[in-house]
Amino acid sequence: MLTEDAASPLDFGLKGVHVLVSGASGGIGFETVKTFLAAGAKVTAHYNTTPRSLTTLPNIVALQADVTSETDVERLFTQATASQGLPVQILIVNHGIWPVAPVPLAEMTLSQWRNTHSVNLDGAFLLVRSYLSSLSSSETNDTIKDKASICFIGSTAGKFGEHDHGDYASTKSALMYGLVPTLKNEIVRIAPKGRVNSVNPGWVYTALAEQTINDDRIRAKALASTPLQKVAMPSDIARQVVVLSSPTLSGHVTGVNLQVDGGMEGRCLYPPPQ
Repeated sequence: MLTEDAASPLDFGLKGVHVLVSGASGGIGFETVKTFLAAGAKVTAHYNTTPRSLTTLPNIVALQADVTSETDVERLFTQATASQGLPVQILIVNHGIWPVAPVPLAEMTLSQWRNTHSVNLDGAFLLVRSYLSSLSSSETNDTIKDKASICFIGSTAGKFGEHDHGDYASTKSALMYGLVPTLKNEIVRIAPKGRVNSVNPGWVYTALAEQTINDDRIRAKALASTPLQKVAMPSDIARQVVVLSSPTLSGHVTGVNLQVDGGMEGRCLYPPPQ
């Protein structure tokens, strides 16, 4: 007869676990790094051009890499393993670009389309491929593999679309509805307890989005279909990423798209006149 373990103090099961966070110098990424550190993880923080506030955090390894470059991504994993003393066990695919200028698809250049897909999708592919390759290594033991988890950062744009940002929306849909259900069935061939999920924010107060969010008209339109009537903070997203990545709290959770969007119902295309 199977029995449940007696109730025990809350344990994320992340102490000493090696976590790699891509795009870690930005708002959500930076907060995710801090939250994993608080849970006792060993964190490798990836950045593209400058580490920014990462330099203020103790006990992390900050590494630069161009995620669109195969050689850079391979080097990233090699350096991460050497620096932390064990392979990457949990991968957080957080990096991404959102071209600020609104451009309808009919007017979008092929170069913009390709650049957004190169960073957001090709970068995700290269990170996941190197991660799974590392897990597959004969030198990676079952104790390492038992913590295996991939968590993507999706978006409400991937669920509802986003007019004038079709390049970005299509990359997020691909992660959320293409890679998550595919990889959840592939990772278990390598790590039988491995899991794949996605945390999908709506509007979040980050330095990049702050000016847009502070526009009363834009904020009101964005919150028109949101029951909680508020914009998320980076910590709202980071905490869910850590919970989903926890082998003890979410060990039976895989293939999930977790919407962290205040209950958003969709887009308000035609707001009533004021």
